Amino acid sequence: MKNNGQTTSIIALGGLGEVGKNMYVISHNDEIIIIDAGVMFPEDELLGVDYVIQDITYLKQNEDKIKALIITHGHEDHIGGIPFLLQSVKIPVIYASPIAKDLINKKLTDRNIAYENIETVDSSTIINTKNFKIEFVNTTHSIPESYAIAVHTPNGIIFHTGDFKFDLTPIGPMADIHKMAELGKEGVKILLADSTNALVPGFSNSESFVDDTLNDIVSRHYGRIIIATFASNIYRVKHIVETCKKNNRKIITYGRSMENAIEIALNNGLLDDRSMFIDSNQAKNLKKNEVCILCTGTQGEPLAALSRIANGIHKQVQLQSDDLVVFSSSPIPGNAASINRVINKLYLKGVKVFTNSELSNIHTSGHAKADELKWMLRLIKPEYFMPIHGEYRMLTEHGNIAQDCDIPKENVLICQNGDVVELSDKGVTKNGKVQAGDIYVDGSRIGEVGSVVIKDRKLMSRDGILVTILNINPLTRTLLIKPNVTTRGFVMVNENQALIQQIENKVSEVVKDFLANNTYSYLDLKNQIILELHPFINELTGRRPIILPVIMEVKQS
Repeated sequence: MKNNGQTTSIIALGGLGEVGKNMYVISHNDEIIIIDAGVMFPEDELLGVDYVIQDITYLKQNEDKIKALIITHGHEDHIGGIPFLLQSVKIPVIYASPIAKDLINKKLTDRNIAYENIETVDSSTIINTKNFKIEFVNTTHSIPESYAIAVHTPNGIIFHTGDFKFDLTPIGPMADIHKMAELGKEGVKILLADSTNALVPGFSNSESFVDDTLNDIVSRHYGRIIIATFASNIYRVKHIVETCKKNNRKIITYGRSMENAIEIALNNGLLDDRSMFIDSNQAKNLKKNEVCILCTGTQGEPLAALSRIANGIHKQVQLQSDDLVVFSSSPIPGNAASINRVINKLYLKGVKVFTNSELSNIHTSGHAKADELKWMLRLIKPEYFMPIHGEYRMLTEHGNIAQDCDIPKENVLICQNGDVVELSDKGVTKNGKVQAGDIYVDGSRIGEVGSVVIKDRKLMSRDGILVTILNINPLTRTLLIKPNVTTRGFVMVNENQALIQQIENKVSEVVKDFLANNTYSYLDLKNQIILELHPFINELTGRRPIILPVIMEVKQS
């Protein structure tokens, strides 16, 4: 491919400075390809927000250039944003593995989105466009059919690792180290690599270690076993099913995402024995040591199956004293408090709890640790390096690792979402920026909830809301009856009658003064009430609730 003096651009619209909402755009002349379209789950302070997705203004502005969306694997932070993307931008074709395709179709069906142009790929697939040749390279991750993407452009090869680790004894296929090395010999212009575990030294444990530990736990326990794991970690689910089969235990599943994952695994041949799965009625005929409950809720999510079990509100599962609960997971940063609450509730119920630790390998990360990142750098031997998929501390440390592996410091690009990275025959540089940021999804509303709404929700959660109800005759400019004040999340009205009386008197004073000295205006009166009530209430209580004046106009001459 000849560049004809034209540059190739790489733009991350998500995935830099954060773990989630991955989306990387590669463009050359009149063609754009997109790699992944994930979501990020909101932090606690984003009250009422379901998902955080990418600002795709750049894609809307260049919609006619988009040729394809390419998916590295089927995890939420790589495919969860597809339904929202398809509602905003025309995507001619999506390329995904069979499992990722099934997961995407399930999401689209749930949101009533019709889209049929998803083509399946494997490690032998090659996609050719006018400016790009795209190859898929097997990697090892916690979900089957995970790929790195090699994009041949007129300005050199861009190698995108996707999520990966190096596991020499994996449950699924080995990473294609030979193909990676061949691409390295051919010459890779820039490597974009997963930085999630850049701060963790050494090598990640093999999934086979987890298999051995789970088998030991299941074979030794003579009561019922409840195992919680990520539904998206299909290899782990496969371990659990095979371990239960060895130990003559049938499996009951709880949690919609778990049920969906198992159905997809069965449909794609990753699981082959439907008889292993029973319902709660069938379980009544089995002994306790013949039952395993497989559920969601490893991160303490309030509505997940394990949380409901721990709280004693699950309709089908009541804890028994000889139950064993196994957390086959590690805490996602920020979730430790929620997880600990669930664990404490389980202990209060008198059950035994098994969590991951250095002494018990019941979970291993699907992301490469520092020494594996060095291995990738040595295999690919890129001229330039751009760490992706991680918080800035992770990206920075991955940049340091690259320098340890002989990548010159000036060839390491630590970028932010929206930065334009340009490849040319002169090298690789940062050159400009496009609009990028967070878009909040609240129910079916995309982008309608902004920072002002979030600020109001935080205020309401902290200081509550106070409503003043007024009956006013706009013709005579009089207050017909005494104002009524009610609150939510501010104070208990019945227990604070004296305070409520003071506020009502203040509202009466403000309204009468306004009506006596001003031309009546609905909006001006509302603003005056808010303006004078805020400092008054703050002085009395030290709090600043959101104040909502409700004015009922009763026109009587």
